[in-house]
Amino acid sequence: MKQIQVLTIHGGMTFKNDKDYLHYLRTKKVSTKKKRYWTGDYLEKKLGKKFEVIGPRMPLQDNAKYRDWKIVFKKYIPLLKSRYILIGSSLGGIFLAKYLSENKLPKKAISVYLIAPPYDDTTPTEDLVGGFKLKANLSLMEKNCKYLHLLFSKDDNVVPVIHAEKYRKKLNNARITIYKSKNGHFNISKFPEIIAMIKQEAQKNS
Repeated sequence: MKQIQVLTIHGGMTFKNDKDYLHYLRTKKVSTKKKRYWTGDYLEKKLGKKFEVIGPRMPLQDNAKYRDWKIVFKKYIPLLKSRYILIGSSLGGIFLAKYLSENKLPKKAISVYLIAPPYDDTTPTEDLVGGFKLKANLSLMEKNCKYLHLLFSKDDNVVPVIHAEKYRKKLNNARITIYKSKNGHFNISKFPEIIAMIKQEAQKNS
């Protein structure tokens, strides 16, 4: 089996104005402890040598603009070979949802995983602005990949599971999974379920 590329788009935040953004910076808690997430090293270790994990850092993560992320993402598209998987987490999830619903990829992805993607600006703790608003028709998302997964957690206080139902109404073939708990907004260091799904679908398309 030839190496499969896995490109991950991280989360981020958006703010309605500079005042809110500066307030966030002033009040944000900091720590010297290193946080461990299921992306990055965990993905590389668990997927193994048959997969190449690519994790571009999108611009202005804490004050993101869709326009800027789109510019960077498009640079990676020509680097994706015949077999690849896309993963978007939180803001990265709605970024992929928007891009894939508005643009046809030159090569269809094996799988797309959207982890706790907000659907609109009804999240309880954060603003969703910066050009990330989805259009009404999301059908192109399903045409851009063989398998489309949306994963949510019941105890997520950032992106409530009501957003899963909003996506469900717009998508015909997406596989929507709602976990009982992923420590809130997928604040986890291990994610064995996604590893198993990726390997299974990669094997089907070997």
